[in-house]
Amino acid sequence: MQATEIRNDWTFEEITSIYNLPLLQLIHKASNIHHRFNEAGEVQVCTLLSIKTGGCPEDCAYCPQAARYQTGVKTHALLQTEEVIRCAKKAKDAGSTRFCMGAAWREVRSNRDFDRVIDMVKAVNEMGMEVCCTLGMLNQEQAAKLADAGLYAYNHNLDTSSDYYGEIISTRTYDDRLRTIDNVRNAGISVCCGGIIGLGERHEDRIKMLHTLCTMPTPPESVPVNALVRIDGTPLENQPKVDIWDMVRMIATARILMPKSMLRLSAGRTEMSVAEQALCFMAGANSIFAGDKLLTTPNPSFDEDNAMFQLLGLKPRVAFKEEMSQV
Repeated sequence: MQATEIRNDWTFEEITSIYNLPLLQLIHKASNIHHRFNEAGEVQVCTLLSIKTGGCPEDCAYCPQAARYQTGVKTHALLQTEEVIRCAKKAKDAGSTRFCMGAAWREVRSNRDFDRVIDMVKAVNEMGMEVCCTLGMLNQEQAAKLADAGLYAYNHNLDTSSDYYGEIISTRTYDDRLRTIDNVRNAGISVCCGGIIGLGERHEDRIKMLHTLCTMPTPPESVPVNALVRIDGTPLENQPKVDIWDMVRMIATARILMPKSMLRLSAGRTEMSVAEQALCFMAGANSIFAGDKLLTTPNPSFDEDNAMFQLLGLKPRVAFKEEMSQV
């Protein structure tokens, strides 16, 4: 199982064998591959801003923004473009090179709000940041408009395996998610697609989700690995905390399968020590979300992350590095 080239023909059995390696052997293998395909010690700092919060009609069992759950999240309409630009400048000054805007929509509607998002994308792109959006489902025409505005990446997570998906969400299908990812890819926008562990899924479900990701015609350029943040009022509020070793195993396996993808250590970092995060970086994670919140859930502050970078000898990745390396 020597990863000597980028592949997208991994079998479920191969992935299972990798995933079930003894943990230290798995970390060592992943670390070697990470060093071969990426610059060691380089981590991209990203910021995620909720530009429209709450009131979502979907029933994602983990999400505090679903209108049907009583989670204390206050609904607010789409932010003004000026406020988004101010937040983007603040993030850039703090060291972020990617700025992601999230709206609690089931799908994009071609209306004035979408026109305003287009303006936001243009403005952030002009600041020299990689601009990303996560707006729910979108069609091919909408994806093309975002691409024309300068959108660098679109986030649309699978969340879990196709088998377990129905236990978590009933208001859109797995195929709906895959269709949006295809629309993004066809528009020439880079894909940010990963999932969440700790939803009550089996290890087989995690392996199946990784199999779906790494066998796409082109693997996602970015793969967020999220640990469930348990929110009071959601159906998953009583799930046990995700074990750090499960996160490390997931990241290491993903790094072996997708050597060049940005692996984003995403939700759940507030419950991880610096030592635990260091293990994730050793296993192949090379991106974090910085700032006090990930949409509506807590996240380490810029100051905490700066201190961690200093301690671990990490350096931030510049914007558009992949594009520059191809020039």
